[in-house]
Amino acid sequence: MDYLGNLTTEQANPASQDIDTKSTIEILKIINEADKKVPLVIEKALDSIADVVDDAVRGFRRGGRLFYVGAGTSGRLGVLDASECPPTFGTDPEMIQGIIAGGQDALTRAVEWAEDDEEKGGAAMDEKGVGPNDIVIGITASGHAPYVIGALKRGREQGAVTCAISSNSNSRTFAYADRSILIDVGPEIITGSTRMKSGTAQKLVLNMITTAAMIRLGKVYKNFMVDLMPLNSKLINRSIRLIKEVCGCTSEVAEQAFLACDRKPKVAIVSVLLKVSAPEARKLLQQNEEHIGLVLKHAGK
Repeated sequence: MDYLGNLTTEQANPASQDIDTKSTIEILKIINEADKKVPLVIEKALDSIADVVDDAVRGFRRGGRLFYVGAGTSGRLGVLDASECPPTFGTDPEMIQGIIAGGQDALTRAVEWAEDDEEKGGAAMDEKGVGPNDIVIGITASGHAPYVIGALKRGREQGAVTCAISSNSNSRTFAYADRSILIDVGPEIITGSTRMKSGTAQKLVLNMITTAAMIRLGKVYKNFMVDLMPLNSKLINRSIRLIKEVCGCTSEVAEQAFLACDRKPKVAIVSVLLKVSAPEARKLLQQNEEHIGLVLKHAGK
């Protein structure tokens, strides 16, 4: 276990060395000051993140999938990001998946020992049938979680693009990844508690990867999530409002189009803007890589 002493995430942070003697507001200010540095660290990794997004887009266009693999906080964040994509972007749940060491139980309680099993990480890739069109993203703050390493090894063997996200420059996962994203946020306010700055950084990076990829795939028009799944009253209302705003039509016209187009905001927008039927709007989208912008461009709008 001597390697822990060499990890940035395991070092004591001078800014919080007496945090146990501080008042509540002083504690919060120390944490807040540390958190402010996270986006600046991510800014340095944007080129690496962009490469991963481009890999994911290429894979998706070939019918591939994205797998997040992690343990503890890292695993939970991967599962969270994956689970948010279907309602936000209308994706198939199989398209982006989160895999956490310890399985479903680890989502709600600590199963710390699970991250030590490299074989199970590899087996998880076999169970998913990972192949050349897929991308496997290993998430581990320390960069040394055997479960994640096993998944990356097996993913690479199966021809998948592999990526490692870590908060330590000497991450072992980098040796098994085609792409490496270093988010060196420095020592945590509570020594070794990577659910803090490292976790915050991971959440931001995962948001970037899936959001940017979905934008590239045409699931966003202007800055509207036009492929959202309207599964409750709030999302139905949001869908009608975005059709109205994008098309500059009345609420009545927006609602009629929404219902006529099987509650698909993207289809309804094309239908209203080009004054075409729902089947024709769907056809036009299929012919233009599902991008509203391309449909309108080719229609001279």
